[in-house]
Amino acid sequence: MSHPSAAQAAAPRPVGRLLPLYAAQALATGGATVSTILSSVIMSGLGHEALSGLPATLISASGALSAGLFGALMLRRGRRLGLATAFGLGVVGAMTGFLGARAGTVGIFLLGAALMGAAQGGYQQARYAAAESVAPGRRGAALGALMLMSVLGSLIMTGASGSIEGAAARLGSSAEVAGWLIAAGLMLTAALLMLVWRPTAAAQSNRQRAALRQVLTLAGVRSTALGLVTAQGLMTTLMSLTPLRAHHAGMDHTGVSGLISAHIAGMFGFGWLTGPLIDRLGTRTGYAAGAALLSAAALTAPLPGTAWLGISMFLLGLGWNLVFLSGSKFLTRFPAAQGATDSLGYVAAGTGTLLGGLVIAHAGFTALALACALLALLPLVSAWRAGTQTQGPLPQN
Repeated sequence: MSHPSAAQAAAPRPVGRLLPLYAAQALATGGATVSTILSSVIMSGLGHEALSGLPATLISASGALSAGLFGALMLRRGRRLGLATAFGLGVVGAMTGFLGARAGTVGIFLLGAALMGAAQGGYQQARYAAAESVAPGRRGAALGALMLMSVLGSLIMTGASGSIEGAAARLGSSAEVAGWLIAAGLMLTAALLMLVWRPTAAAQSNRQRAALRQVLTLAGVRSTALGLVTAQGLMTTLMSLTPLRAHHAGMDHTGVSGLISAHIAGMFGFGWLTGPLIDRLGTRTGYAAGAALLSAAALTAPLPGTAWLGISMFLLGLGWNLVFLSGSKFLTRFPAAQGATDSLGYVAAGTGTLLGGLVIAHAGFTALALACALLALLPLVSAWRAGTQTQGPLPQN
């Protein structure tokens, strides 16, 4: 008769405890689905189509500034307080964006977008809270489960597009504008869920104090950051600007919502499969497959026909999923690098959306897609370096 090892016996069994965290992440993703993702359409409706990428740029810029701050807060005060603060900030941002868009005041709308971005810089680090709560060999699966819960929130909100249009009609606004008010309610519910979530002891004890400069000298950390930053930048750029192309092609709100659903399904819907696969096959496979899918997504986006847009958005999400899971699993062991890497990802996303809008205005969507296809190959460097990633003990101050 075999007996579990001491390490196995000590491994946390946090499925029930993680449910509030998973539900909060689902609500936040649903909120983003009906608000920030469609911000380029709102800017076009406000008469500033040339700046259609600006809201996403502000979201990314404020996320870049806040991610490191939230990471430091979580190291000092714990994940629970940090995540509750992030969701609360999302409530303020969503309400501000709604009021600005409804009033036709671009400045207030952009302020709301910036606050929403700052909130994202915090609550997107929930993935590390989930991964910290399980044994190392199950972290990919824990991350994948978090992604699966996220897609449920997005699908529910997409399925409610008809109700959102009805609510918008009663408010005297468009469905894109009304989505921001709904997002505020979802963020508030997520914040309240943090009051009942209790992090596991394993997650609490994982707050390592190694300095960022020290962590960056370890093999694999910088190449992991490269993969995560590239995937985040490309995904956000194409995700933000493809709906504008669909809008120009004559798609209505329901059609654009369908594109977003395809994208969110690729991002989160297969985490139950990709997470365990990365646990089994390793991060090198995740990086290489993710790079191939990201490049394919960029190349199919400019093809004629709206069906290709749906395929492109799905591939974009799935490619991001593979790179994101691979990099996040590795960085779970290095909390000092988590916020900084997320900050760089937001910088890449903000730069990409701003330049992408300008490229579309001056050279067309096809030129942007080809540039993204080339940049999508950078995670192959992460795959190459994956074999040298640090496996030893974490550095301590």
